Amino acid sequence: MDYRIERDSMGEISVPADKLWGAQTQRSLENFRIGTEKIPSELITVFAYIKKAAALVNKDLGVLDADRADAIAAVCDEILAGKLAGNFPLAVWMTGSGTQFNMNVNEVIAHRAMELLGEQGKDVTVHPNDHVNRSQSSNDVFPTSLHGAGLLLLRQKLFPALEALYGELSRKAEAYAAVVKIGRTHLQDATPLTLGQEISGWARMLERNREMLTAGSDFLRDLAMGGTAVGTGINCPAGYDVAFAETLSRLTGEKFRTAPNKFQSLTSKDELVVVHGMLKALACDLMKIANDVRWLASGPRCGIGELVIPENEPGSSIMPSKVNPTQCEAVTMVAVQIMGNDVTVGVAASQGNFELNVFMPVIAYNLVQSIRLLTDVMDSFRVHCIAGMKPNYDKIDENLHRSLILVTGLVPLVGYDKACRIAKTAAKEGLTLREAALASGWISGDAFDAAMNPARLAGIR
Repeated sequence: MDYRIERDSMGEISVPADKLWGAQTQRSLENFRIGTEKIPSELITVFAYIKKAAALVNKDLGVLDADRADAIAAVCDEILAGKLAGNFPLAVWMTGSGTQFNMNVNEVIAHRAMELLGEQGKDVTVHPNDHVNRSQSSNDVFPTSLHGAGLLLLRQKLFPALEALYGELSRKAEAYAAVVKIGRTHLQDATPLTLGQEISGWARMLERNREMLTAGSDFLRDLAMGGTAVGTGINCPAGYDVAFAETLSRLTGEKFRTAPNKFQSLTSKDELVVVHGMLKALACDLMKIANDVRWLASGPRCGIGELVIPENEPGSSIMPSKVNPTQCEAVTMVAVQIMGNDVTVGVAASQGNFELNVFMPVIAYNLVQSIRLLTDVMDSFRVHCIAGMKPNYDKIDENLHRSLILVTGLVPLVGYDKACRIAKTAAKEGLTLREAALASGWISGDAFDAAMNPARLAGIR
Protein backbone atom coordinates (compact mmCIF):
# COMPACT_ATOMS: atom_id res chain seq x y z
CA MET A 1 0.00 0.00 0.00
CA ASP A 2 1.24 3.49 -0.83
CA TYR A 3 1.27 6.16 1.85
CA ARG A 4 1.55 9.91 2.06
CA ILE A 5 2.65 12.02 5.03
CA GLU A 6 0.02 14.14 6.81
CA ARG A 7 0.68 16.62 9.60
CA ASP A 8 -1.28 17.96 12.54
CA SER A 9 -0.45 19.67 15.84
CA MET A 10 1.14 16.44 17.10
CA GLY A 11 3.47 15.94 14.16
CA GLU A 12 3.69 13.71 11.10
CA ILE A 13 1.88 10.44 10.41
CA SER A 14 1.55 8.12 7.42
CA VAL A 15 -1.88 7.92 5.78
CA PRO A 16 -3.00 5.56 2.98
CA ALA A 17 -2.43 7.45 -0.26
CA ASP A 18 -5.79 6.43 -1.73
CA LYS A 19 -7.81 7.85 1.17
CA LEU A 20 -8.98 11.41 1.69
CA TRP A 21 -8.67 11.56 5.46
CA GLY A 22 -5.86 13.21 7.35
CA ALA A 23 -3.72 12.91 10.43
CA GLN A 24 -6.39 13.04 13.13
CA THR A 25 -8.46 10.33 11.46
CA GLN A 26 -5.38 8.15 11.13
CA ARG A 27 -4.46 8.61 14.80
CA SER A 28 -7.97 7.58 15.81
CA LEU A 29 -7.77 4.50 13.61
CA GLU A 30 -4.52 3.46 15.25
CA ASN A 31 -5.44 4.37 18.82
CA PHE A 32 -8.92 2.83 18.94
CA ARG A 33 -8.72 -0.67 17.52
CA ILE A 34 -11.78 -1.67 19.51
CA GLY A 35 -14.58 -3.90 18.27
CA THR A 36 -16.13 -3.94 14.83
CA GLU A 37 -18.79 -1.28 15.41
CA LYS A 38 -18.28 1.71 13.10
CA ILE A 39 -19.91 5.12 13.03
CA PRO A 40 -23.22 4.47 11.21
CA SER A 41 -23.57 5.58 7.61
CA GLU A 42 -26.72 7.47 8.57
CA LEU A 43 -24.61 9.75 10.77
CA ILE A 44 -22.23 10.39 7.87
CA THR A 45 -25.21 11.55 5.82
CA VAL A 46 -26.36 13.95 8.52
CA PHE A 47 -22.84 15.30 8.97
CA ALA A 48 -22.76 16.09 5.25
CA TYR A 49 -25.94 18.13 5.62
CA ILE A 50 -24.49 19.87 8.68
CA LYS A 51 -21.19 20.76 7.03
CA LYS A 52 -22.94 22.02 3.92
CA ALA A 53 -25.32 24.16 5.94
CA ALA A 54 -22.42 25.52 8.01
CA ALA A 55 -20.43 26.46 4.90
CA LEU A 56 -23.38 28.24 3.31
CA VAL A 57 -24.19 30.19 6.47
CA ASN A 58 -20.52 31.09 6.99
CA LYS A 59 -20.47 32.43 3.43
CA ASP A 60 -23.63 34.45 3.96
CA LEU A 61 -22.27 35.91 7.20
CA GLY A 62 -18.98 36.85 5.55
CA VAL A 63 -16.66 34.61 7.59
CA LEU A 64 -15.85 32.19 4.76
CA ASP A 65 -15.05 33.10 1.16
CA ALA A 66 -17.26 31.86 -1.67
CA ASP A 67 -14.65 29.60 -3.30
CA ARG A 68 -14.06 27.57 -0.16
CA ALA A 69 -17.70 27.56 0.91
CA ASP A 70 -18.94 26.40 -2.49
CA ALA A 71 -16.26 23.71 -2.70
CA ILE A 72 -17.17 22.43 0.76
CA ALA A 73 -20.84 22.35 -0.21
CA ALA A 74 -19.98 20.45 -3.43
CA VAL A 75 -18.05 17.81 -1.48
CA CYS A 76 -20.98 17.42 0.91
CA ASP A 77 -23.19 16.73 -2.10
CA GLU A 78 -20.73 14.03 -3.17
CA ILE A 79 -20.95 12.46 0.29
CA LEU A 80 -24.75 12.55 0.12
CA ALA A 81 -24.56 10.85 -3.28
CA GLY A 82 -22.39 8.07 -1.82
CA LYS A 83 -19.36 8.96 -3.93
CA LEU A 84 -16.90 9.15 -1.03
CA ALA A 85 -17.83 5.92 0.74
CA GLY A 86 -14.82 4.20 2.27
CA ASN A 87 -13.36 7.39 3.72
CA PHE A 88 -15.16 7.22 7.07
CA PRO A 89 -13.64 4.22 8.89
CA LEU A 90 -13.75 5.19 12.57
CA ALA A 91 -14.93 3.03 15.42
CA VAL A 92 -17.78 3.97 17.73
CA TRP A 93 -15.42 3.45 20.65
CA MET A 94 -13.49 6.72 20.48
CA THR A 95 -13.55 10.00 22.32
CA GLY A 96 -16.96 10.49 23.86
CA SER A 97 -17.42 13.89 22.25
CA GLY A 98 -17.12 12.43 18.76
CA THR A 99 -14.28 14.87 18.00
CA GLN A 100 -12.32 12.40 15.94
CA PHE A 101 -15.29 11.60 13.72
CA ASN A 102 -15.99 15.30 13.30
CA MET A 103 -12.37 15.73 12.22
CA ASN A 104 -12.62 12.70 9.94
CA VAL A 105 -15.43 14.43 8.09
CA ASN A 106 -13.59 17.78 8.16
CA GLU A 107 -10.41 16.24 6.77
CA VAL A 108 -12.15 14.35 3.98
CA ILE A 109 -14.10 17.43 2.94
CA ALA A 110 -11.01 19.66 3.08
CA HIS A 111 -8.90 17.26 1.01
CA ARG A 112 -11.57 16.72 -1.61
CA ALA A 113 -12.47 20.44 -1.72
CA MET A 114 -8.88 21.27 -2.63
CA GLU A 115 -9.03 18.67 -5.40
CA LEU A 116 -12.18 20.27 -6.79
CA LEU A 117 -10.70 23.75 -6.60
CA GLY A 118 -7.54 22.49 -8.28
CA GLU A 119 -9.62 21.09 -11.13
CA GLN A 120 -10.94 24.63 -11.56
CA GLY A 121 -7.39 25.99 -11.77
CA LYS A 122 -7.56 27.52 -8.27
CA ASP A 123 -4.61 27.04 -5.93
CA VAL A 124 -6.57 27.40 -2.70
CA THR A 125 -5.87 25.74 0.64
CA VAL A 126 -8.88 24.35 2.52
CA HIS A 127 -8.10 23.66 6.17
CA PRO A 128 -10.21 21.11 8.08
CA ASN A 129 -10.37 23.28 11.20
CA ASP A 130 -10.16 26.83 9.91
CA HIS A 131 -12.57 26.41 7.02
CA VAL A 132 -14.65 23.21 7.15
CA ASN A 133 -15.11 23.50 10.92
CA ARG A 134 -15.56 27.28 10.89
CA SER A 135 -17.99 28.56 13.55
CA GLN A 136 -18.26 25.03 14.95
CA SER A 137 -17.02 22.70 17.66
CA SER A 138 -17.36 18.95 17.86
CA ASN A 139 -19.25 19.74 21.04
CA ASP A 140 -22.15 21.35 19.19
CA VAL A 141 -21.81 19.51 15.86
CA PHE A 142 -22.20 16.04 17.33
CA PRO A 143 -25.31 16.82 19.43
CA THR A 144 -26.77 18.48 16.34
CA SER A 145 -26.08 15.34 14.32
CA LEU A 146 -27.81 13.18 16.93
CA HIS A 147 -30.97 15.26 16.71
CA GLY A 148 -30.77 15.50 12.94
CA ALA A 149 -30.22 11.79 12.42
CA GLY A 150 -32.96 10.88 14.87
CA LEU A 151 -35.57 13.15 13.31
CA LEU A 152 -34.74 12.31 9.70
CA LEU A 153 -34.63 8.57 10.29
CA LEU A 154 -37.89 8.60 12.21
CA ARG A 155 -39.78 10.61 9.65
CA GLN A 156 -38.24 9.23 6.47
CA LYS A 157 -37.72 5.57 7.41
CA LEU A 158 -39.50 4.40 10.55
CA PHE A 159 -42.81 6.24 10.12
CA PRO A 160 -43.48 4.84 6.62
CA ALA A 161 -42.77 1.30 7.84
CA LEU A 162 -44.95 1.84 10.91
CA GLU A 163 -47.81 3.22 8.84
CA ALA A 164 -47.58 0.37 6.33
CA LEU A 165 -47.81 -2.27 9.08
CA TYR A 166 -50.66 -0.35 10.72
CA GLY A 167 -52.47 -0.27 7.38
CA GLU A 168 -52.10 -4.01 6.85
CA LEU A 169 -53.38 -4.79 10.33
CA SER A 170 -56.30 -2.38 9.87
CA ARG A 171 -57.29 -4.15 6.67
CA LYS A 172 -57.19 -7.51 8.44
CA ALA A 173 -59.26 -6.12 11.32
CA GLU A 174 -61.92 -4.98 8.90
CA ALA A 175 -61.87 -8.19 6.88
CA TYR A 176 -62.38 -10.37 9.97
CA ALA A 177 -64.75 -8.09 11.86
CA ALA A 178 -67.46 -10.76 11.99
CA VAL A 179 -65.31 -13.79 12.85
CA VAL A 180 -66.30 -14.58 16.45
CA LYS A 181 -63.68 -16.37 18.54
CA ILE A 182 -62.94 -17.14 22.15
CA GLY A 183 -61.07 -14.50 24.09
CA ARG A 184 -58.19 -15.24 26.43
CA THR A 185 -56.97 -13.58 29.60
CA HIS A 186 -54.29 -14.99 31.92
CA LEU A 187 -53.72 -17.58 29.13
CA GLN A 188 -57.15 -18.96 30.06
CA ASP A 189 -60.46 -18.89 28.21
CA ALA A 190 -62.37 -15.61 28.45
CA THR A 191 -65.51 -14.17 26.91
CA PRO A 192 -65.80 -13.99 23.13
CA LEU A 193 -64.68 -11.24 20.81
CA THR A 194 -64.13 -11.10 17.08
CA LEU A 195 -60.83 -11.70 15.36
CA GLY A 196 -61.25 -8.25 13.87
CA GLN A 197 -61.56 -6.73 17.33
CA GLU A 198 -58.46 -8.55 18.49
CA ILE A 199 -56.43 -7.38 15.49
CA SER A 200 -57.79 -3.84 15.87
CA GLY A 201 -56.09 -3.72 19.24
CA TRP A 202 -52.78 -4.50 17.57
CA ALA A 203 -53.37 -1.83 14.95
CA ARG A 204 -54.24 0.78 17.57
CA MET A 205 -51.00 0.02 19.42
CA LEU A 206 -49.06 1.04 16.33
CA GLU A 207 -51.23 4.09 15.74
CA ARG A 208 -50.63 5.17 19.33
CA ASN A 209 -46.89 4.63 18.98
CA ARG A 210 -46.94 6.85 15.89
CA GLU A 211 -48.70 9.57 17.87
CA MET A 212 -46.20 9.36 20.73
CA LEU A 213 -43.16 9.30 18.45
CA THR A 214 -44.50 12.28 16.51
CA ALA A 215 -44.81 14.27 19.72
CA GLY A 216 -41.46 13.09 21.06
CA SER A 217 -39.55 13.69 17.86
CA ASP A 218 -40.54 17.35 17.95
CA PHE A 219 -37.97 17.83 20.71
CA LEU A 220 -35.27 16.76 18.25
CA ARG A 221 -35.92 19.87 16.17
CA ASP A 222 -33.94 21.94 18.73
CA LEU A 223 -30.29 22.15 17.66
CA ALA A 224 -27.15 22.75 19.71
CA MET A 225 -25.34 24.33 16.76
CA GLY A 226 -24.00 27.75 17.67
CA GLY A 227 -23.03 26.74 21.19
CA THR A 228 -19.52 25.74 20.02
CA ALA A 229 -17.20 24.56 22.81
CA VAL A 230 -19.15 24.98 26.06
CA GLY A 231 -22.39 26.69 25.05
CA THR A 232 -21.19 30.30 24.97
CA GLY A 233 -20.84 30.43 21.19
CA ILE A 234 -17.17 31.41 21.24
CA ASN A 235 -15.75 32.01 17.71
CA CYS A 236 -19.26 31.94 16.25
CA PRO A 237 -20.69 35.01 14.47
CA ALA A 238 -23.89 36.63 15.69
CA GLY A 239 -27.00 35.13 14.15
CA TYR A 240 -25.22 31.98 13.07
CA ASP A 241 -27.36 29.61 15.17
CA VAL A 242 -30.67 30.84 13.79
CA ALA A 243 -29.39 30.96 10.20
CA PHE A 244 -27.93 27.46 10.51
CA ALA A 245 -31.24 25.98 11.68
CA GLU A 246 -33.06 27.68 8.80
CA THR A 247 -30.50 26.43 6.26
CA LEU A 248 -30.50 22.87 7.56
CA SER A 249 -34.29 22.93 7.39
CA ARG A 250 -34.13 23.94 3.75
CA LEU A 251 -31.56 21.28 2.88
CA THR A 252 -33.31 18.40 4.62
CA GLY A 253 -36.95 19.34 4.17
CA GLU A 254 -37.53 19.05 7.93
CA LYS A 255 -38.13 22.00 10.23
CA PHE A 256 -35.31 22.63 12.69
CA ARG A 257 -34.85 25.48 15.15
CA THR A 258 -32.02 26.71 17.31
CA ALA A 259 -32.14 25.48 20.90
CA PRO A 260 -33.06 28.23 23.36
CA ASN A 261 -30.28 27.25 25.78
CA LYS A 262 -27.06 25.85 24.30
CA PHE A 263 -25.67 24.88 27.70
CA GLN A 264 -28.49 22.37 28.09
CA SER A 265 -28.06 21.18 24.50
CA LEU A 266 -24.40 20.30 24.93
CA THR A 267 -24.55 18.50 28.23
CA SER A 268 -28.04 16.97 28.36
CA LYS A 269 -29.32 14.19 26.15
CA ASP A 270 -32.78 14.13 27.69
CA GLU A 271 -34.59 14.55 24.36
CA LEU A 272 -32.85 11.44 23.04
CA VAL A 273 -33.78 9.49 26.17
CA VAL A 274 -37.42 10.42 25.62
CA VAL A 275 -37.39 9.46 21.94
CA HIS A 276 -35.56 6.19 22.51
CA GLY A 277 -37.97 5.38 25.31
CA MET A 278 -40.76 5.72 22.77
CA LEU A 279 -38.86 3.40 20.45
CA LYS A 280 -38.74 0.96 23.34
CA ALA A 281 -42.51 1.32 23.77
CA LEU A 282 -42.92 0.46 20.08
CA ALA A 283 -40.64 -2.54 20.58
CA CYS A 284 -42.76 -3.68 23.53
CA ASP A 285 -45.94 -3.52 21.46
CA LEU A 286 -44.32 -5.33 18.55
CA MET A 287 -43.18 -8.02 20.98
CA LYS A 288 -46.77 -8.43 22.18
CA ILE A 289 -48.20 -8.54 18.65
CA ALA A 290 -45.63 -11.08 17.44
CA ASN A 291 -46.18 -13.26 20.50
CA ASP A 292 -49.96 -13.17 20.02
CA VAL A 293 -49.59 -14.14 16.37
CA ARG A 294 -47.29 -17.08 17.05
CA TRP A 295 -49.42 -18.32 19.97
CA LEU A 296 -52.59 -18.14 17.87
CA ALA A 297 -50.78 -19.87 14.99
CA SER A 298 -49.26 -22.56 17.20
CA GLY A 299 -49.73 -26.15 16.21
CA PRO A 300 -50.73 -26.80 13.55
CA ARG A 301 -52.60 -29.70 15.21
CA CYS A 302 -51.56 -29.63 18.84
CA GLY A 303 -51.61 -25.90 19.54
CA ILE A 304 -54.22 -23.13 19.47
CA GLY A 305 -54.17 -23.11 15.70
CA GLU A 306 -56.65 -20.28 15.14
CA LEU A 307 -54.40 -18.42 12.71
CA VAL A 308 -52.57 -19.68 9.66
CA ILE A 309 -49.40 -17.80 8.81
CA PRO A 310 -47.21 -18.09 5.71
CA GLU A 311 -44.78 -21.00 5.51
CA ASN A 312 -41.58 -19.27 4.41
CA GLU A 313 -38.85 -21.83 4.99
CA PRO A 314 -38.23 -25.27 6.57
CA GLY A 315 -38.16 -25.05 10.33
CA SER A 316 -36.08 -28.00 11.39
CA SER A 317 -32.95 -29.82 10.34
CA ILE A 318 -34.27 -33.08 11.82
CA MET A 319 -38.10 -32.91 11.87
CA PRO A 320 -39.59 -33.23 8.37
CA SER A 321 -42.37 -30.77 7.36
CA LYS A 322 -41.90 -28.61 10.47
CA VAL A 323 -42.45 -24.89 9.82
CA ASN A 324 -41.80 -22.23 12.44
CA PRO A 325 -43.08 -18.67 13.04
CA THR A 326 -39.72 -17.21 12.07
CA GLN A 327 -40.91 -13.69 11.30
CA CYS A 328 -42.42 -13.48 14.78
CA GLU A 329 -39.13 -14.65 16.22
CA ALA A 330 -37.23 -11.96 14.31
CA VAL A 331 -39.59 -9.32 15.69
CA THR A 332 -39.10 -10.50 19.24
CA MET A 333 -35.30 -10.61 18.90
CA VAL A 334 -35.27 -7.07 17.55
CA ALA A 335 -37.52 -6.02 20.42
CA VAL A 336 -35.14 -7.27 23.09
CA GLN A 337 -32.22 -5.59 21.28
CA ILE A 338 -34.07 -2.26 21.40
CA MET A 339 -34.79 -2.79 25.10
CA GLY A 340 -31.08 -3.32 25.68
CA ASN A 341 -30.20 -0.30 23.57
CA ASP A 342 -32.56 1.77 25.69
CA VAL A 343 -30.61 0.88 28.81
CA THR A 344 -27.40 1.97 27.07
CA VAL A 345 -28.88 5.27 25.92
CA GLY A 346 -30.32 5.99 29.35
CA VAL A 347 -27.10 5.28 31.22
CA ALA A 348 -25.03 7.20 28.66
CA ALA A 349 -27.34 10.21 28.88
CA SER A 350 -26.99 10.28 32.66
CA GLN A 351 -23.27 10.97 32.32
CA GLY A 352 -23.29 14.63 31.28
CA ASN A 353 -20.54 16.12 33.44
CA PHE A 354 -20.30 19.90 33.62
CA GLU A 355 -20.55 21.38 30.10
CA LEU A 356 -20.54 18.22 27.95
CA ASN A 357 -21.84 14.69 27.65
CA VAL A 358 -19.01 12.43 26.50
CA PHE A 359 -20.98 9.31 25.62
CA MET A 360 -22.35 10.63 22.33
CA PRO A 361 -20.94 8.10 19.82
CA VAL A 362 -22.48 5.17 21.71
CA ILE A 363 -25.79 7.04 21.96
CA ALA A 364 -25.63 7.66 18.21
CA TYR A 365 -24.85 4.02 17.45
CA ASN A 366 -27.70 2.67 19.56
CA LEU A 367 -30.23 5.25 18.40
CA VAL A 368 -29.51 4.63 14.73
CA GLN A 369 -29.45 0.86 15.18
CA SER A 370 -32.77 0.88 17.00
CA ILE A 371 -34.52 2.93 14.31
CA ARG A 372 -32.95 0.87 11.52
CA LEU A 373 -33.88 -2.47 13.12
CA LEU A 374 -37.43 -1.44 13.92
CA THR A 375 -37.92 -0.11 10.40
CA ASP A 376 -36.59 -3.25 8.75
CA VAL A 377 -38.37 -5.72 11.00
CA MET A 378 -41.76 -4.03 10.62
CA ASP A 379 -41.42 -4.20 6.85
CA SER A 380 -40.35 -7.83 7.01
CA PHE A 381 -43.12 -8.80 9.44
CA ARG A 382 -45.73 -7.09 7.29
CA VAL A 383 -44.61 -8.59 3.97
CA HIS A 384 -43.70 -12.10 5.08
CA CYS A 385 -46.23 -12.74 7.84
CA ILE A 386 -49.15 -10.35 8.36
CA ALA A 387 -50.05 -9.91 4.69
CA GLY A 388 -50.50 -13.69 4.29
CA MET A 389 -52.07 -14.33 7.70
CA LYS A 390 -55.60 -15.79 7.64
CA PRO A 391 -58.05 -17.39 10.06
CA ASN A 392 -58.46 -21.12 10.55
CA TYR A 393 -62.25 -20.90 10.68
CA ASP A 394 -62.85 -24.49 11.76
CA LYS A 395 -60.45 -24.29 14.68
CA ILE A 396 -61.80 -20.91 15.75
CA ASP A 397 -65.35 -22.31 15.79
CA GLU A 398 -64.30 -25.47 17.62
CA ASN A 399 -62.46 -23.56 20.35
CA LEU A 400 -65.31 -21.08 20.70
CA HIS A 401 -68.00 -23.65 21.30
CA ARG A 402 -65.89 -25.86 23.57
CA SER A 403 -65.24 -23.07 26.05
CA LEU A 404 -67.20 -23.07 29.29
CA ILE A 405 -66.59 -19.35 29.76
CA LEU A 406 -69.53 -18.64 27.47
CA VAL A 407 -71.57 -19.26 30.60
CA THR A 408 -70.81 -15.63 31.47
CA GLY A 409 -73.73 -14.78 29.18
CA LEU A 410 -76.12 -16.43 31.68
CA VAL A 411 -75.08 -14.27 34.63
CA PRO A 412 -77.70 -11.55 33.98
CA LEU A 413 -80.42 -14.25 33.91
CA VAL A 414 -79.50 -16.66 36.72
CA GLY A 415 -76.80 -14.83 38.68
CA TYR A 416 -73.09 -15.47 39.11
CA ASP A 417 -73.35 -18.37 41.56
CA LYS A 418 -75.85 -20.42 39.56
CA ALA A 419 -73.92 -19.76 36.32
CA CYS A 420 -70.79 -21.03 38.05
CA ARG A 421 -72.60 -24.22 39.15
CA ILE A 422 -73.84 -24.81 35.59
CA ALA A 423 -70.28 -24.52 34.23
CA LYS A 424 -68.87 -26.83 36.91
CA THR A 425 -71.58 -29.43 36.23
CA ALA A 426 -70.83 -29.31 32.51
CA ALA A 427 -67.13 -29.79 33.16
CA LYS A 428 -67.59 -32.58 35.70
CA GLU A 429 -70.19 -34.58 33.80
CA GLY A 430 -68.91 -33.96 30.26
CA LEU A 431 -72.03 -32.05 29.23
CA THR A 432 -72.43 -29.05 26.99
CA LEU A 433 -73.33 -25.80 28.69
CA ARG A 434 -76.79 -26.00 27.17
CA GLU A 435 -77.37 -29.49 28.52
CA ALA A 436 -76.18 -28.52 31.99
CA ALA A 437 -78.23 -25.34 32.00
CA LEU A 438 -81.46 -27.01 30.98
CA ALA A 439 -80.86 -29.83 33.47
CA SER A 440 -80.61 -27.25 36.26
CA GLY A 441 -84.16 -26.09 35.63
CA TRP A 442 -83.13 -22.47 36.05
CA ILE A 443 -83.48 -21.44 32.42
CA SER A 444 -85.46 -22.44 29.36
CA GLY A 445 -83.97 -23.52 26.05
CA ASP A 446 -85.17 -20.39 24.25
CA ALA A 447 -83.76 -18.13 26.94
CA PHE A 448 -80.47 -19.99 26.86
CA ASP A 449 -80.17 -19.71 23.08
CA ALA A 450 -80.92 -16.00 23.14
CA ALA A 451 -78.44 -15.27 25.93
CA MET A 452 -75.66 -17.50 24.66
CA ASN A 453 -75.33 -16.27 21.09
CA PRO A 454 -71.53 -15.84 20.70
CA ALA A 455 -71.89 -12.90 18.34
CA ARG A 456 -74.05 -11.05 20.83
CA LEU A 457 -71.55 -11.83 23.60
CA ALA A 458 -68.82 -10.35 21.41
CA GLY A 459 -70.79 -7.12 21.11
CA ILE A 460 -72.10 -7.70 17.57
CA ARG A 461 -75.77 -6.74 17.56
